[in-house]
Amino acid sequence: MSVRGKVIGAVTVGAVGLAAAGAGVGVNRQRRRIAGRAPDDVPAFGSLRSEPITVIADDGTPLHVEVDEPEVPAKRSRRKPKPPLTVIFAHGYALELDCWHFQRQHYRGHVRTVFYDQRSHGRSGRSSIGNATIDQLGRDLLSVIEAVAPEGPIVLVGHSMGGMTLVALAEQQPELFGDRIVGTALISTTAGGLEPSRILFPMVPAWGSAGPVGRTISALARTHKIVDGFRRAGKDVALVATAQLAFGDDVPGSYVEFVDQMLSATPFEVVAEFFPGFSSLDKFDSVEVLSKVPTAVICGTEDKLTSIGHSRKLHSRIDGSTLLECHGAGHMVILERHSEVNGELDRLLAATGAEDAR
Repeated sequence: MSVRGKVIGAVTVGAVGLAAAGAGVGVNRQRRRIAGRAPDDVPAFGSLRSEPITVIADDGTPLHVEVDEPEVPAKRSRRKPKPPLTVIFAHGYALELDCWHFQRQHYRGHVRTVFYDQRSHGRSGRSSIGNATIDQLGRDLLSVIEAVAPEGPIVLVGHSMGGMTLVALAEQQPELFGDRIVGTALISTTAGGLEPSRILFPMVPAWGSAGPVGRTISALARTHKIVDGFRRAGKDVALVATAQLAFGDDVPGSYVEFVDQMLSATPFEVVAEFFPGFSSLDKFDSVEVLSKVPTAVICGTEDKLTSIGHSRKLHSRIDGSTLLECHGAGHMVILERHSEVNGELDRLLAATGAEDAR
């Protein structure tokens, strides 16, 4: 049998085995329990929109960008107004800009905010394989800044892979920090030392027990349509895995379903293309640049993907930074503890002294 055939066989065995195990431990029962968690009000995830802008990255990849402008005050000074503060949000691996729902809702109408889909994610264009890297994401962020925030102070907020994007930009353009960039927030992220399989498992739980991830990921990328089929077939397992690995507490079922939909909508080919970059990430020496500006580090203490130790290390390497540990929260702390996260972002914006910070 060819190597490809062996890999596909391993995936099949893993999928069947985990599905059978899932049935034994009551995956259907767990799924029903998750769906039964009802919040007071179900958030309208994905409903916050503004006129899309296409920003072309330096390699020609189109990036989907949305800008929320603040409401124009009733009275204005006769003096030419200064450029407003812009807050740019960079999302994580296999997510999209809608993951910032609660932050977007919080700042809408008050602060100029920018949300964009990372390359190959959401509504942005597909990247070439060679440019599906953290370093390229840093250059993409610079392209977004130059296109939609060419002047005025900027605060950068990154979650998970989005935080790595910020660190990549700091390595590439350190002179921006303390000049154009006046504040940063690193949420549930790291600058290196990551165990990649922790990140991958929620997106492909149907084959998570099929063997060492590192030996099969490249081959699976070539059979991505088959893997996507297994992901769809194992949707109940995926939902339960998302609840267990993306969250710390028993959050409302709508939160779990929302995250699971974003993960499921990301083709496995995209998942595989970015995967190698996580194991080679080593940028802790670059984060010291963030000491030039107020920096907030935020993480849940029960984060199973980028554990709290990563945030504590970032905090120790960034002089003057603050560390918010959300007790009991998981990786998707921006949803799970959105009030705490928003409050910390408010404090960060105030600390920058930028004119429009609320």
